[in-house]
Formats: sequence, structure tokens, C-alpha cells
Amino acid sequence: MSIWLPFLKTKQKESPITTLQNMPEHIAIIMDGNGRWASKKGLPRIAGHKEGMSVVRNIVRAAVKYDIKTLTLYAFSTENWKRPKPEVEFLMKLPKEFSHVYLPEMIENNVRIDTIGDFDSLPKHTKDAINHAKDKTKHNDGLLLNFALNYGSRYEILRAIKQIAKDCTSNQIDVDSINEELFEQYLYTNHLSDPDLLIRTSGEQRLSNFLLWQSAYTEFWFTDVLWPDFNEDIFKEALMDYQKRKRRYGGV
Repeated sequence: MSIWLPFLKTKQKESPITTLQNMPEHIAIIMDGNGRWASKKGLPRIAGHKEGMSVVRNIVRAAVKYDIKTLTLYAFSTENWKRPKPEVEFLMKLPKEFSHVYLPEMIENNVRIDTIGDFDSLPKHTKDAINHAKDKTKHNDGLLLNFALNYGSRYEILRAIKQIAKDCTSNQIDVDSINEELFEQYLYTNHLSDPDLLIRTSGEQRLSNFLLWQSAYTEFWFTDVLWPDFNEDIFKEALMDYQKRKRRYGGV
């Protein structure tokens, strides 16, 4: 009987999260560092993006495991169009590849796929791939995997302001009725709760035009790890740190 004791002791140390209480319902991630990861290995930048896609699959698995309700991933910003054309073209093909390789697993794990951002401005083949994934997962009621694609928070806010102004002009709403709750109805995220936890990889510590309004009281967690090296163990570190925090929302 004693020969099993060391084994049992080791198994007890493998799961640092001891409870699913005080877990974030909505996690947002700025997946940064793909290009730097590739450069360090002497590879083209697109190799980092391809590797990063497999990490998305692994983190989705972890999010399902820990019963996270919403996972919003910053996949492509409105500023990313400034990157070299071959890199942008590769990034626009990734949704099709992701759908081809990982969609069956997403369906099996009850994951629903959605997007926020300026969807209409994307290439047709990108929109077709995303719409296919949305359609195939629309009845799933587990984790919401939400890709921020062609997304910029300043553009989102200005877009909301313009629409509110139009609705005021057409007497659909009254100026005095404008408050935070009404304003949020005009955002891309009007169907989502605000993120509880925002993770950014690669050592950068800024929001980079991501969910500026929605992150007013979000807990931030930064790591120097580049996105292609991010894994479930590091994800658990972020969750454990979040569990220790007390969110006061301006109170005491």
C-alpha cells in the first residue's frame, strides 16, 4: 500500500485551482507576440500566426474546462490593415483554416462562435468562413467564443455616437434619455457582459484600442509570454490571481 503514496501526493499538486467559485464569467485576451515569436525562431511572421491559432484551440479547451461563459479574443484590429499585404492576406485566410481544422471540436464541446467588429468590410471569403462557423454553432449554449475581428474600440464608440445622433434627429430617442445603459445598446457588445478579466501576452501593458468602454472595471493580467507559448498552465495562473482579487467597482 505504501508504494502508492508518492503517486497520490503528486496527483494532488497537479490542480492548483481548488474551486470554481469567484471565477471570471467573461475573459478577454489580447493575443500578442506572434510575429516576435516567429522572428526569434528565424521564421516568417505568418508562422507565428499559424502557431497562435493552435493556441486558441488549447485555450478554448481550458475555458470550457473551467466553465468560462464568454471568451473574447482580439484577432484583428482596425489598425492591423497597416501591416504588410501578404501578412494581412494570410490573417484573412485564418478563419477558413480554423473552421476547417477545429470547427468539429468546437461543435462537440458545445462552443458557440460569434464576432464583434466591422464585419461588412472584411473580404468575402473571410465573411463566408465566419458565417459558416456561426451557423454551425448557433444552437450551442456552452462557451461563447467571440472573435474581435476588424475591431477598434474608438471606431466602435464613434459609430455608436453617430447612430445615437441620428436617432435623436429622427426623434426615435430623446437626448435626456441618454445614459450608460442606452449607450451600451449601440455598441458591438450590446449582447455581452463586460469582461471580468483581460489578459495580454508578450509583456506589453496597454489596451491597444480594445474594449475601452467595456473595460472600465475589468481586472488586468499581463505576462511576458508570447502568445504562441501561452498554455493552460499560464491561463490557470491568471485565473488563480483573479480569484484572489476583490472587485469594489469604486466602493470600499
